[in-house]
Amino acid sequence: MAEGALRAAAAREGLDIQVDSCGTAAYHVGNPPDPRAIATASNHGVDISDLAARQLNVSDFRTFTHIFALDTANLAGINAKAPRDGSAKVQLLLDIVPGREGETVIDPYYGDDGGFEATWDDVTTAAEAIVDLLRD
Repeated sequence: MAEGALRAAAAREGLDIQVDSCGTAAYHVGNPPDPRAIATASNHGVDISDLAARQLNVSDFRTFTHIFALDTANLAGINAKAPRDGSAKVQLLLDIVPGREGETVIDPYYGDDGGFEATWDDVTTAAEAIVDLLRD
């Protein structure tokens, strides 16, 4: 959902940025997002149905300027994979939102649809903050 939210926020502002999402483990590689995530994004006018899961790789630390983790466990996993010559800034996604530093985005997977709405709210707030920084 974070990738879709950032792509949508950037498009609304006319920003041309490279956005990709991935996981720290290979659990769902090649699979589309959870149907509840697809439905939630769609309810907000964003189509993420064409996305497919992939796993973080070492080249990501050289390709991207920023790598955002949604929670502290994934942040640790990302930092563990970071090569010494990687240039990407690694941080929690909500660190970009003033007043939300250190907070994690809830994982809605094991809950009901309301969790996906809460997650959408968090990733959209972060996406807008990223776009504000890039625009400035």
